[in-house]
Amino acid sequence: MKKVTESSSHYDHLEQMGVMELLQHINAEDHKVAPAVKEKLDSISELVEQVVPRMREGGRLFYIGAGTSGRLGILDASECPPTYGVPHDWVIGLIAGGDAAIRKAVENAEDDPNQAWLDIQAYGFSELDTVIGIAASGTTPYVIGGVNMAREKGLLTGCITCNPGSPLAKAVEFPIEVVVGPEFVTGSTRMKSGTAQKLVLNMISTAVMIKLGRVKGNKMVDMQLSNAKLVDRGTKMIMEATGLDYEKANQLLLSEGSVRNATEYYYKNQKGA
Repeated sequence: MKKVTESSSHYDHLEQMGVMELLQHINAEDHKVAPAVKEKLDSISELVEQVVPRMREGGRLFYIGAGTSGRLGILDASECPPTYGVPHDWVIGLIAGGDAAIRKAVENAEDDPNQAWLDIQAYGFSELDTVIGIAASGTTPYVIGGVNMAREKGLLTGCITCNPGSPLAKAVEFPIEVVVGPEFVTGSTRMKSGTAQKLVLNMISTAVMIKLGRVKGNKMVDMQLSNAKLVDRGTKMIMEATGLDYEKANQLLLSEGSVRNATEYYYKNQKGA
């Protein structure tokens, strides 16, 4: 396996800097992330174009990662059901060490090349599924082992990494390599690398959900009504779509359970009544 040589930060003697100087330099480094992601839009698009038809046929999307990368995958997966009203097993985030590792690092968990595939098998799998490995270095055994087995079993494989030419990128069919350069604190990949991974994950899941019909216009019409803020937001969406006043829109939303159902019911049964 390729040995990772961590590029040293462009800055030194950080402990001698004032707070404002630290923040300015961190911000300057952060400005490099979005352009680096932009350079990989073709790669991101190619992966999304492969994922969408598989999910239309019942496939699911798995993210696998360790540490920060694993947590980012879980974050993205966990936000799909409330945002788009999809089942919790449509997008699944898996982290080396299991759920306990979301909050606390689990020693050596990322070094087991067999565990990710075992974790995936706990959910069952089919050739319609997609596995995206997330690893800043592109060398994490948990992730590489997982995508290798997934590919061997006929699943679609992709990755998000920030290290060019890594073993992970070579292991998958659709690699996304976002090279952001040295971290402000040498080796602290929760910084620029983590930001890049989050941006790419946002793009993948949002584009997939839109193409699967979970957005209408620019609205989250299938969002879960899990708190007062979202009920209020949904009510106002219905007001905008139908011209109803707040009270009637709110009653319609609560009776139909979603913005989509409420507006469809209105136009089928209530308009002009």
